[in-house]
Amino acid sequence: MQDILNKKTLKDVDCLNARVIVRVDFNVPIKDGKVTDTKRIVAALPTIQHLLENKCKIILLSHLSRIKSLDDIKSGKKSLKPAADVLQELLPEDDITFLNFNRGQELIDAVEKMEPKQILVLENTRYCDVNEKGEVVKLESKCDDQLGKEWATLGSIFVNDAFGTAHRKHASNVGIAKHIPISCIGFLIQKEIENLSKIAHEPTKPVVAILGGAKVSDKLKVINNLLNIADKVLICGGMAYTFLKTQGIDVGSSLLETEMLDEAKKILDKGKNKIVLPVDFKCTTEFIDNIPTTRTVKEGLNGVMGLDIGPDTITLFDNELKNARTVFWNGPSGVFEFKNYQEGTRNICRILKHLTSQGAFTLIGGGDSAAAAVSLGFKETDFSFISTGGGASLEFIEGSALPGIEAIQNK
Repeated sequence: MQDILNKKTLKDVDCLNARVIVRVDFNVPIKDGKVTDTKRIVAALPTIQHLLENKCKIILLSHLSRIKSLDDIKSGKKSLKPAADVLQELLPEDDITFLNFNRGQELIDAVEKMEPKQILVLENTRYCDVNEKGEVVKLESKCDDQLGKEWATLGSIFVNDAFGTAHRKHASNVGIAKHIPISCIGFLIQKEIENLSKIAHEPTKPVVAILGGAKVSDKLKVINNLLNIADKVLICGGMAYTFLKTQGIDVGSSLLETEMLDEAKKILDKGKNKIVLPVDFKCTTEFIDNIPTTRTVKEGLNGVMGLDIGPDTITLFDNELKNARTVFWNGPSGVFEFKNYQEGTRNICRILKHLTSQGAFTLIGGGDSAAAAVSLGFKETDFSFISTGGGASLEFIEGSALPGIEAIQNK
């Protein structure tokens, strides 16, 4: 982890008049050809603007969704053009050109003709995962060395500013970094590392982690590592039922990972003085947004499924959080997409907002938690930091290497 904290940043590199390749995270939601959430594009602006100020020729690379067939490519539904259009709206004075390809002589020619302060946005890097015959070759996703080398020849400096894919070893991050003279992290990744380090390295105590979401298997390593860091770990969401099942609680038809029961038991044994589980739930008989009933853990959930934590659990969690000085939250407490099952997640947002106003450090670990906070009407400024990478932030907190950052040169 110390290596990650010692990576070259954009401020360590003389980029004046250079041709710079930037791996951005423009993996944004698109509906009817329009970007519905521009946050990730906005997050890339500080790095892009710094390069513009230094009269750089800027080549932007990003993936968008997964590409599994030629139809994914030919339909145009996963093209980066809508993201390039948003970037042009955000930088109306700048020369931004979208290219509907990312390889070949046409690209080389376009790059050679670039002027200072011009931006080229290349087509979805994952188009390279399927070849012209429709075969799934995953040149991008499996970090094909030749593809990484090919992209690296487009510039003299590589800036990785895509935290959302930092935990992946792809041709467009690790591959380029391996084959280019100078590599560094951009301002977004730098900010992510600085803020996540406030959780992972010597956080201000008391530290409370809130972990929700569907599966224990997704959070196994992060729970184990947080037990070494946090004073309390509050568990909610779908994975709570697996933990409760190990204690002989009837969880009814709630989400359950039977294959994880032994692991859940080990975690509970390790964290018996730290882990806090729900004591009641809002329940229903089928997975629809209907009026819930409330069941306590003592009563059991026979004949129903839990879709959110109940009022007693909200009170319990509030008490555990009230003196916290550092909070890490990843995963909603319930099915927040259903109006009748939002209250647990809304309350987590509410108390984190209050703690932030009282000077505590509150960090939302991206993914569904960030989406939930926004959809429930909370602002980015209500929290100390919202990570742009769900999977990457979890792997950082669990102490795992992030290949996309590890590949960058040290200072």
